[in-house]
Amino acid sequence: MEWHSNDAQILASIDRDIDSHIFPPAEYEIVRRVIYATADFEYKSLIHFSDGALEAGATALSLRQPVVVDVSMVKAAIAQKIQKTFINPVYCALDSVISSANNIDIDKNNPNKTIAALGTEVLAKPYPQGIFVIGQSPTALNVLISLIENKLVNPGLIIATPPEFAGLESKKQILQKFTVPHIITRSTKGNAAIASAICEGLIDLAWQVYGKVS
Repeated sequence: MEWHSNDAQILASIDRDIDSHIFPPAEYEIVRRVIYATADFEYKSLIHFSDGALEAGATALSLRQPVVVDVSMVKAAIAQKIQKTFINPVYCALDSVISSANNIDIDKNNPNKTIAALGTEVLAKPYPQGIFVIGQSPTALNVLISLIENKLVNPGLIIATPPEFAGLESKKQILQKFTVPHIITRSTKGNAAIASAICEGLIDLAWQVYGKVS
């Protein structure tokens, strides 16, 4: 994002209230962007980075791996920055189902599968090593986890921030069961704005490294 004087004041305020030294510098950049987007300092302890997550995400961006998002809000938030940097294709699960409704084989055995979940499944098949950003839909994340369990996809990075309620522990499953690089919110809190902030921060960090040699 382009920072203005008011943004700088807000970021300075965040820096005064958080001991940045408890984070690696790159992770702190992501954390402060999420706090900036939400005005919620609790996220300083809720965002979890798997080992090497940012490096893996930066590598996937540099390789022009597709970015698959669950909702259009995330796509709209990152599309312009992607086009100015790595030019990765960005696909939205909801849009893919809506635009191809007549050509998608609906799962008759699971008629309650959400559109976001169905779209994620459809897009995961041709882009198994893509970056998957699930900002809003727990069911889309559950589908992605099932595909990983069945060794049908091996994402370059998962960013997962959907709100979750009792009985839906998909983010914890990623944390505990898989070695796939991931950035998640470890709580019931979450939304697409957080995923967007993480993505924007990751793109900027990756461009600082790879943009110089692209």
